[in-house]
Amino acid sequence: MKWKTVSLELFLLLLYLDASSQGLGKKMKPSDVMINKVEAVVGQNLILSSDIENEYHQAQAQGIRVPDRCAIIEELLFNKLLVHQAEIDSITVNDQQVQQELDQRMRYYISQVGSEEKLEEFYGKTIAELKEDFRDDVKNLLLARTMQSKITGDTKVSPSEVRAYYNTLPNDSLPLIDAEYEIAQIVKKPGIDEVEKNRVREKLEAIRKRIVNGEDFSTLAVLYSDDTESAKRGGELGFVGRNDLVPEFSAEAFNLRGKEISRIVESPFGYHIIQLIARRGEMINVRHILMIPKPSQDNFLKAQRLLDSLRIEIAEKKSISFEDAALRFSDDSESKNNGGIMFNPRQGNTRFNAEEMEPGLFFIVDKLKTGELSPVSRSAGQDGKPISKLVLLKSRTQPHRANPREDYQRLQQMVLMQKQAKLVNDWVNKKRKTTFIKISGDYSSCRFKNQWTDK
Repeated sequence: MKWKTVSLELFLLLLYLDASSQGLGKKMKPSDVMINKVEAVVGQNLILSSDIENEYHQAQAQGIRVPDRCAIIEELLFNKLLVHQAEIDSITVNDQQVQQELDQRMRYYISQVGSEEKLEEFYGKTIAELKEDFRDDVKNLLLARTMQSKITGDTKVSPSEVRAYYNTLPNDSLPLIDAEYEIAQIVKKPGIDEVEKNRVREKLEAIRKRIVNGEDFSTLAVLYSDDTESAKRGGELGFVGRNDLVPEFSAEAFNLRGKEISRIVESPFGYHIIQLIARRGEMINVRHILMIPKPSQDNFLKAQRLLDSLRIEIAEKKSISFEDAALRFSDDSESKNNGGIMFNPRQGNTRFNAEEMEPGLFFIVDKLKTGELSPVSRSAGQDGKPISKLVLLKSRTQPHRANPREDYQRLQQMVLMQKQAKLVNDWVNKKRKTTFIKISGDYSSCRFKNQWTDK
């Protein structure tokens, strides 16, 4: 299950439940200890009453509607069967995969609680000790994922299957789709003069010398860093892995030793100096001071004039297409090679609903007609730096019931999930006949989707 943001109090409750089920965390009074009971066995894998309660409370915290605990134990039965079969089929996951998953989970827990120290204080264990406690569970999770991928990974859906599926659905069973927009853009980043770059480097070098001569890095980060979020914490980023950082920053940060102060590092965000705070395995905690060179007003005007002239060439003179202009002039590497069309990672396609756009962009496109160009506007890019851009509304759909013409990918995904579910059900029915499965009397009356045991 994917976590959603929850309140700190509820998050700590979930951590407490996780901890108590594994013998972790603070000491409890005898009256606080829940008697753990084996509720099911799959092969040599046990499902405990605490496992069921943990999953149930996590689902509630995420706003996932779970009718009863029967649905929870069936999900756990499936996962245990996947792990059992993975062991039989000699499927393995390597230590690096397990470590990456552990690192990702710890980063999430730390971000929710507020700091590594708070997480360690709550559990009464170090991050390294917590990872070891969770290692077996994470390994089993990855084994289950790998096994499930082996079962369903080759599933394909043809256009005729999508049409047949659509024709069998009553109109009121089709999902409602919000209004969606397909947007293209041409982005210009105002140039930074060498004079400005040198000014920033000299200022940052002066700050670096002050730190080397004994001044406090954290205090100077609060005063001078352009990374406003980390500046609140004295420039501290918290524990991160190599892949969490841009390459230029990562290469320098991971080469630091002790409390060493880095040289000035240039990244897509600007110029940094970095101090190593602590290192734990493949993760480091560092603080930094970021300084961002500012484009001059002249450079802003140059970018705007270029986009204004392109707007005339595209919309009025029609001497160049928007797609060619994006390819030749846009500074956005992700969209320029696709005719300027923006990609929506949340949906995996090029459509955005109102909630998936930043407010400033929605304010622009909502006023446009299909095929119309916006005036040139200013905003911030993904790296936080100022940009100017020209926006084209490629298409707009009205709220509607899903149909093959406008929503083929969605319907295809629905058919794919249906086929995968059938494959899984057939697999479960086959494997349960050759696997020892026993369910306790408390859950023997559950109306499961799959038949797990012979009556």
